[in-house]
Amino acid sequence: MTVNIEKTPAAKADVRSLDTKLSSQIVTVSTPKNSWLANLSLTFSFTPNGTQLTSTKRNGPLTVQKAFYPEGRDCAHIYLLHPPAGIVSGDELRINIQVNEQAHSLVTTPGANRFYRAREDLSIGDSKQVQYCKLSLESQAKCENFPLETIVYEAADGFNTVDVYLQDDSAYLGWDITCLGLPRSHQPFKKGRYTQLNRVYCNGTLIYHDRIAIKPDNNIHQHIAGLNKLSVFATFMAYAPDGQLSVNDKKELVEQLREKMIDMGAAHKVSISQIRQLLVIRYLGQQAEECKTLFIQLWQMIRPLYLNKAANIPRVWHT
Repeated sequence: MTVNIEKTPAAKADVRSLDTKLSSQIVTVSTPKNSWLANLSLTFSFTPNGTQLTSTKRNGPLTVQKAFYPEGRDCAHIYLLHPPAGIVSGDELRINIQVNEQAHSLVTTPGANRFYRAREDLSIGDSKQVQYCKLSLESQAKCENFPLETIVYEAADGFNTVDVYLQDDSAYLGWDITCLGLPRSHQPFKKGRYTQLNRVYCNGTLIYHDRIAIKPDNNIHQHIAGLNKLSVFATFMAYAPDGQLSVNDKKELVEQLREKMIDMGAAHKVSISQIRQLLVIRYLGQQAEECKTLFIQLWQMIRPLYLNKAANIPRVWHT
């Protein structure tokens, strides 16, 4: 499976200046007319009563319900809520999740996110639609970030960025699932623009950079060396604390995950690679529900090794 991406190898860098430069290019837009800006900042801390949501700051249509504890007090499950249920031109959503030392959070959503058709009349405002999510983990912190799929409508102009900041002894599991257009409703994605950017930092060093930019003039969606006319692409990343798994353990896990995909008839849709400390799994196909089912199967195999916990599926996924 080939996706047109850009990768940057691990290298010492001035993270602050690099991040500022990239952010100015990618997620910062001038405040347009007819816009709706939203910010949500969450802080999770480990207390004598387990992991608690100790701080919530919000502005605009982003919020959360109270924390749920289906697997005990040490892991807090949180559902991100965006009542408009979609992002239109001029919208900019910023989500900041801080997981303090030894805390463990699992973050998901009750439904799909949507980038709707962008406005064409720029005299009434910018066409851009932006979502930026930053997850910061302190020492021995654990975070699982599992939003449901993002649907990108025909003629959207969306930009979605996920930045993960780790320590070498923290643990992270997270995915993003993108659906282009509504092919079953005969609304294919032809004229739209959409960029997905994933970056991972460890101890202040950029260790992973993955960007796909889909637009009419580059033909990535249709090209055989791009998405090959397929409408759903996704990435699942997993990072284990340094030293928790040996080189042989990682190789054995990758083989087991690949064998699982063969057993499920999905080996031609899923690729699995170990890139230094980061496990990277990709899906390229036509069905978001199939992708989620495959990713859940892989999560159930990865989580016990990375987090020392059996997978506990959020109940909202069953509704």
